[in-house]
Amino acid sequence: MAIYLVRHGKDDEGFRGGWSQRGLITQGYRQSEKLGRYLQDNQSSFNIKRIVSSDLQRALDTAGELARELGLPLERSMDWREMNNGVIAGMPNEIVNERFPGLYFSGLRMDERYPGGESPLEFFTRIRDTFALLCEEQATRHPEGNLMIVTHGGVINIIYHIIKELDWNNRGSKFPASYTGLHTIENQAGKWIVSLENYTV
Repeated sequence: MAIYLVRHGKDDEGFRGGWSQRGLITQGYRQSEKLGRYLQDNQSSFNIKRIVSSDLQRALDTAGELARELGLPLERSMDWREMNNGVIAGMPNEIVNERFPGLYFSGLRMDERYPGGESPLEFFTRIRDTFALLCEEQATRHPEGNLMIVTHGGVINIIYHIIKELDWNNRGSKFPASYTGLHTIENQAGKWIVSLENYTV
């Protein structure tokens, strides 16, 4: 039994991400198309039965391409969103730097919220609980097939820390998560492990 994590395709890096509802740029669509064709060509190995996506537009755009290639329905969930960066979500970087100088994820205290958003600790707790529920559900209700989750780099980084039993904070090192990078998590003898890290096609 496996869970595949995919980061969304490339979006416009001139704007703050987080809970931004900006979608993919053309390159991001091409990346998603390419991954979708690869998954379809190798579906006998991947055996993907479900696709769950963050409901932020850049993730939905990516997941839509994958679902189209695989011929699967798409489930959306706000639980798999990136860190809630509040009022700066989707704002041009230049404007953020003028209005909120020095406001970056790594500069927050663990219990300090973005204006109108969540704190790093709240973000971690949300993803930890969401991932635990998903693993339990997959093991008990869908053991015959594999699941794909289309989400965000910050989310994938937290899951790596959880599986590898490493302490996480917003100032520590990050595991690589390229645009449309594929990460495989497998349940072996009752324990989840990462068996493929950040594979790109």
